Amino acid sequence: MVELSHDSRPIIGRGPPLTAYFLTLAAISVGLMTADHRYHQIDRIREALSRVIYPMQRAVDFPFRATDWVTGSFADRSRLRQENLALTTRLRLANLQLQRFAVLEEENRRLREMRANSAGIAEKVLVASILNVDLDPFRHRVLLDKGAADGVFKDQAVLDGDGIFGQVSKVNASTAEVILISDAEHAIPVQSNRSGVRTIAVGTGDQHKLSLPFVTVESDLQTGDLLLSTGMGGVFPAGYPVAQVSKVKRAGSTFALVEAKPTARLDQAREVLLVWFKPPADPAPAGRRRRTIRAARCAGRQPATATPPAQAGGE
Repeated sequence: MVELSHDSRPIIGRGPPLTAYFLTLAAISVGLMTADHRYHQIDRIREALSRVIYPMQRAVDFPFRATDWVTGSFADRSRLRQENLALTTRLRLANLQLQRFAVLEEENRRLREMRANSAGIAEKVLVASILNVDLDPFRHRVLLDKGAADGVFKDQAVLDGDGIFGQVSKVNASTAEVILISDAEHAIPVQSNRSGVRTIAVGTGDQHKLSLPFVTVESDLQTGDLLLSTGMGGVFPAGYPVAQVSKVKRAGSTFALVEAKPTARLDQAREVLLVWFKPPADPAPAGRRRRTIRAARCAGRQPATATPPAQAGGE
C-alpha cells in the first residue's frame, strides 16, 4: 500500500519571498518609465496595443452609442413635431390676421366710397351695419343697428357707395327696418341721365331687376342709360344713381317693356349710410313778394307797399 507524504509547511512560505517580487517589479516599472521618458521606446508598444484594443473599445461602446442615437432620434422627431405644430399654428394665425386686414381694407374702401359719394349731397351721414336680412323672398327688408336713439326717422333715405339702397320703413329704439328699392312694394321717381326722360322705377322682388312700367314706346330710353333720382317726394336726393337700363323692348302696345339693374349692391352690402339731406334753399324775397301780390289781387285788395325813403322825406 502506497502512503502519500503530508507536507505541513505553509503555502505562503514556499518560493521566493514577496518582498523580492515587489522590488523586482518596482525596478522594472522605474526602468520602463525612464526609458519611455528619455528614449520614447514605449510609444511603439503603446501604439500596437491601442490598435489591438480599439475594436474591443468600439464593441464595448457600441450599446451606449446605439442607445444614445435611438433616444436622440425620438427626441429630435418629437421636437421637430412640436416645432412644426407651433409654426403651423403661427402660420394659421398670420393667415387669419392677413384675411382680417384684407376685410378691414375692403371695408375702409367701401366706407370711403360711400363718404365720397355722399359729400355735397347730405348734411349729415351715419354709417349703419346690417344686422339681419329678411328671409322672405317676397319681402326685401334688412335690419340696421341704428334706431331712434341715433336720430333715425321713418322714410329716411338709405344709400351705399354705388347708389340708392332703400328707405327706412320702421324705427325702433336701437334698430331700424329698411325696405330695399327692389321690394315689390317700393317705387321711386327716376330720370334718364342721357335724355332726361322721367318715370317711376318699381321693385320686382328681384334684387337685380327693377321695372319701369310707365315708359311709352315713344320715350327716349336706351339700354345702358343711367337712371338718377329726381328728388321728387323729398325722400331721396336729386341726381343720385338708382339703376341702369338693362332691357328695352318696344312692342305694338302703348307702353314699352323696360327693365333696369340697381346700381346699389343690394345683396352684398354690409354697411349703409343713413342720410340727412340739406334743406332746400328758401325762395328769393322777390318771388315771395310776387306771390303775396298775386294772392292779394285775388282777394280784391291792393297790398301795402313800403314807402320809398325819398317820398317819405318830401311829405
